[in-house]
Amino acid sequence: MLFNKKIGPCCAYCLSGSRISPTEVICLKRGVVNADGSCPKFRYDPLKREPDRLSPIKTEAFTTEDFEL
Repeated sequence: MLFNKKIGPCCAYCLSGSRISPTEVICLKRGVVNADGSCPKFRYDPLKREPDRLSPIKTEAFTTEDFEL
């Protein structure tokens, strides 16, 4: 869930960090760190979080009768 209140700390979506590559974040407090790292100064920023992609719908399982009233 994107706006879950119980998010584990991760530098990739911390308020103090900005992503500089897929694996690195520049932190105002600690400098360049791993994106999956964390520290006690973590503050969650929900706008930096990327939701997981949804799996595609398997349309071959539907028939025309499924869409009739």
